[in-house]
Amino acid sequence: MVKWLQEKYNAEIYTFTADLGQEFVDPSRFKMIEEKAYKLGAVKHFIVDCKEMFVKDYVFPTIKANGLYQGIYPLSTAIGRPLIAIEAVKIAKRENINVLAHGCTGKGNDQIRINVTAKAYAPEIEVLQPMIEWNMGRDEEMKYAEQNGIPISSQNKKYSTDENLFGRSVECDILEYPNEIPPEDSREWTISPQKAPDKPEYLVINFKEGIPIGINGDSLKPVELIKKIHDIGCKHGVGRIEHMEDRAIGLKSRETYEVPAALILIKAHKDLEKYVSTKHENSFKTIIDQKWTELVYDGLWVDPLRDDLEAFINELNRKVTGDVTVELFKGNINVVARDSPFGLYDINLATYDTKSSFDQRLSYGFIPIWGLQSRMGFIIKNKSKSLDI
Repeated sequence: MVKWLQEKYNAEIYTFTADLGQEFVDPSRFKMIEEKAYKLGAVKHFIVDCKEMFVKDYVFPTIKANGLYQGIYPLSTAIGRPLIAIEAVKIAKRENINVLAHGCTGKGNDQIRINVTAKAYAPEIEVLQPMIEWNMGRDEEMKYAEQNGIPISSQNKKYSTDENLFGRSVECDILEYPNEIPPEDSREWTISPQKAPDKPEYLVINFKEGIPIGINGDSLKPVELIKKIHDIGCKHGVGRIEHMEDRAIGLKSRETYEVPAALILIKAHKDLEKYVSTKHENSFKTIIDQKWTELVYDGLWVDPLRDDLEAFINELNRKVTGDVTVELFKGNINVVARDSPFGLYDINLATYDTKSSFDQRLSYGFIPIWGLQSRMGFIIKNKSKSLDI
């Protein structure tokens, strides 16, 4: 893309890479990117460490919102895009750059996430999408790179990948066929569940006001905590996802992810949240979570509704404090215990022992009133029918 922009527009190119935790896999990656940028003629290359900001301002809100798009995808790469766009705009303004270019295709969601955010923060900056302009397919891009002496990693010759500390997405090649099982070489982080340890591992995840703050009682900094859970999850083969996803632009897309830390933390958080909230809060929170997740997935991070929804989410999460015990085994994540000073469970009421303080005789009055309208509706509905009751 750098080479094409130089040829097409005879422009000076500045390049930017956001560090969202990609070095979890390959610490040398950023140095390689920088060297490649200057070799291709970039005027200046910027690397911005966004990990702390990414976790605090994007990952933690996703956990508090139980952010699973269509109940499956934990928004791992999606939540990185607004941050990348905002940081790119900051650089552009500082360097007096008037055009922002990115590598998103015209088929995906990321173009919306970056474009909408960038234009909201800097309406005066033009956003350019070379991959729409040049209209090359992946095979033609490979030929163009080869003709211009541009090196491409061996992995990305087969798959299109994206990583940050909250997840990894993989597309292209055989993964574009929904009837094919994802091959093992499409996975890079997680061990195959069949090869995972034969004994389960138990983690106690500590939460304060909806935010994970430690593991097994040991307080950890945000990035360190995500990294540790990521490593443990990978070891047990958890966090592998593949599903048919509804993209914002209307296409069905076969998506493959590795999201160990994301799934472990969201599952633990959701269990604790349910434990400390009433039935009515839990029911309504599901609606709020779904709307928040769809808004973010669809690229509308800047929409005021997100702030409105988060006001409710943050208020409810004030009491989501406590510990959740998670069992990791052969690709599975199971919440097996939880504890909180705000838990609504009362053993004196719930126990089936004779010492229970719950007065069961109250059911004689409760059930007739509770079922009154349903019974009446059933009788009226079937009044004209001949029923064998």
